[in-house]
Amino acid sequence: MTDINNANEELIETPLAENAPAAESIHENAAPSEKSESVDDAPAATEEPAEAIADADTSDAVPTDDSETETVAYESTTQVIDALKQILANEDLSPRSEIESIKSQFYRLVRQAAEAAHNDYIAQGGDAATYVPMPNPDEAAFKELMSSIKEKRAVQMEHEKQELEENYQKKLAIIEQIKTILSNPDEVNKSYNDFKELQKQWNDIKAVPAESATELWKNYQYHVELFYDTLKLNNELRSYDFKKNLELKTELCERAEKLAEAEDVISAFAQLQQLHQEFREIGPVERELRESIWTRFKTASTTINKRHQSFFEERKAQEQENLVKKTALCEQVEAVDINSLKTFSDWNTQSEKIVALQNEWKTIGYAPKSSNVKIFERFRQACDNFFKQKAEYFKTVRDSLQSNLQAKQALVEKAEALKDSTAWRETTQAIVDLQKQWKEIGTVPKKYSEDIWKRFNDACDAFFEAKKNATGSQNAEQRENLQKKKDIINRLAALAEEGTDNLRDLLRKAQEEWNEIGHVPFREKETIYQAFRAQMDRLYGALHETTTKRRVSQFRQEVKDTDGKVRERLLRQYDILKNEIKTYENNLGFLTLSSKSKSGNQLVNELNRKVEKLRSDLQEIKMKIDALKKPKAADKDKEASDSESAETAE
Repeated sequence: MTDINNANEELIETPLAENAPAAESIHENAAPSEKSESVDDAPAATEEPAEAIADADTSDAVPTDDSETETVAYESTTQVIDALKQILANEDLSPRSEIESIKSQFYRLVRQAAEAAHNDYIAQGGDAATYVPMPNPDEAAFKELMSSIKEKRAVQMEHEKQELEENYQKKLAIIEQIKTILSNPDEVNKSYNDFKELQKQWNDIKAVPAESATELWKNYQYHVELFYDTLKLNNELRSYDFKKNLELKTELCERAEKLAEAEDVISAFAQLQQLHQEFREIGPVERELRESIWTRFKTASTTINKRHQSFFEERKAQEQENLVKKTALCEQVEAVDINSLKTFSDWNTQSEKIVALQNEWKTIGYAPKSSNVKIFERFRQACDNFFKQKAEYFKTVRDSLQSNLQAKQALVEKAEALKDSTAWRETTQAIVDLQKQWKEIGTVPKKYSEDIWKRFNDACDAFFEAKKNATGSQNAEQRENLQKKKDIINRLAALAEEGTDNLRDLLRKAQEEWNEIGHVPFREKETIYQAFRAQMDRLYGALHETTTKRRVSQFRQEVKDTDGKVRERLLRQYDILKNEIKTYENNLGFLTLSSKSKSGNQLVNELNRKVEKLRSDLQEIKMKIDALKKPKAADKDKEASDSESAETAE
């Protein structure tokens, strides 16, 4: 009885271990799935049903690597590279969650570095629209290290798999040793210490393959229970042990019930696994309480498991929704028709849209792990492709602007070389030719536009001012002619549109008088002529004649083209006006590309008005040319002229 007494003293101090009842009764010499009723005192197989074990208890299975791990916060991609090298140098790899955290930090640092480079570029005066990001120099090394870690993890997992199989075989051997002890019931009491040593060995052996863990545990539990039931311990010691085990398991139930209400679902699930390990290590309770205590523990476990499952299902659904949103953003960038972007404005407008999509991307959370990196690479490639082509377009346009600048600089140098010339006629023609060439050249870079134009204009003005001073008498005559034309305009302004019977004769005489007056100062020429035309158009409007018809009618009356010289002159004017209109339209095209300022818009509007005027003059010249083709009567009677004017007015 010495062995049994020693056993009784030990059980008083420590609870029985690994003595939860199995889901099935197994005969000591039969397979684990075969039932037996040979032991009268064996506890009922009700404490942990098989389905509960499969659902909640995984402590003998392979541990997962999905728990959250605190990692160091890195301040540069170089530190991340060093950390990965250190991880590779260690014998055991860090948990997968830590590697994923380091990976996320690396790409966050890459993104921050790219944004900083972009901001520096802008701060140094660069154009945000033309910025092209540079690849991170550590990205290739990062990907290589991650690949090495992946290979090492595969090797480690294979090693762990072998270790799990070895643990499985060791535990099977322990079960066989317990069976050997149970094969001689009379000697069970004497083998108690041996049995406790086997229990210790069982607890020291770690995880086994997940697919074998449940069945192995059930088999072990059955034989442990069979051993204890075989022991002929006194009722007092057995009752004490059952009571102590009940208290411990009740405490575990209470802890599990509190975890079911915890806000941190991930932490609660991890703690539950530890509670299951503790629950299975506690010995049995009285037969009639086994089912109820296990049901209570299982109910709390089920609640935690469902919350854990729902959490990941919701996160998975959200990640899938994020993937759909990010895919839509990729498709929007990829759908941009590059060929339709013809102007600076088109490119800048589209750039703003792309930047808006990039900002929207930042507001969307992670996509599923299997797709997160791929979808980001797709979006980044689409954006990079757009901005690369934008940079190429801007470079091409800048080359054109630079070529125009060089051409205009050459004209400036020629104009400055001519500004002091006193060969008035020849130099005037030369400068006029330079001005025409200037108009034919497109726009130049905005920062040089005003200066280059000022130099050219100042040179031209300097010559014409010198010419003006040198031809003072001519200027006096022109000012006198200007005053005469102003007098004619004033007389016309005083005429009423109605109530003047001889209005047509007055207008004809005014036109003849105007034509007889010589030149006026060049700067006043257009203004005074426009004022005269405004009065004539007003008064001819009262006679139901359009301005153009009236001028053509006057032309027909005044011009007698007997030798074809007038028609030839008109044809030359017609060609000149067409070329001038073409030049203005080309300039308008370049101005539309580069002008966004208020002054630039005013210049565009002014050029548009000039083009409209030139087109009107072109139409008038064409009508005059057509009028020369028709035989003219000396002076058709006034009624025919009035009839034609009326038709035109209608």
